[in-house]
Amino acid sequence: MVSEETAVPLAIILRGLPGSGKSHWVNELLAAQAAEDAEKVVVCSTDNLFMEQGEYRFDATRLSEYHQRNLAGFIEALALHTPVVICDNTNMARWEFLCYETAARALGYRVERKLIGEPWNSQHQQICAARNRHGVSLEAIRRMAAQFEAD
Repeated sequence: MVSEETAVPLAIILRGLPGSGKSHWVNELLAAQAAEDAEKVVVCSTDNLFMEQGEYRFDATRLSEYHQRNLAGFIEALALHTPVVICDNTNMARWEFLCYETAARALGYRVERKLIGEPWNSQHQQICAARNRHGVSLEAIRRMAAQFEAD
C-alpha cells in the first residue's frame, strides 16, 4: 500500500459486476492491515448507504443521491489526506469512476483501477449471479456485462 518512504497516497478504484468479489477483496485487504493501520484506509461504497439496521435495502429512488453522497465521502477522505482511499462500486463505465479518479489525482493521489473478475466471461457471470448479496439475476448480470467498458 503506502509506505512511509514514498508517502504518496493511493486511491484504489474497484470495478466489477455485482458478486464479483469487490467487497471480499476489500475485506481481505483490511484484514491484512495491522490494527494500528486501520485508520489509514477509508472505503467508500454506495452499497453501504443502503444498509439499514444491518440489512441491505435497495431503493432505486435514492440511487443518484447515494452515489453523490459516496463521491462526497471519497473526496472528504482525500481532503483529510487519508493514505489509502478505496471506491468500492461496480464502476461499469468510465464516466462512473472518472470523477473519483479526477478528484484523487487533483489532490495528489496515485490512482490504481482494479478489475475484480472477468465481466465478459459467462462462467464468471454465473458465479456473480449466484453469490451477489443483492439478488441481481443472471439476466441482469449479463446485461451489465454487455455494457461493461474496458479500461
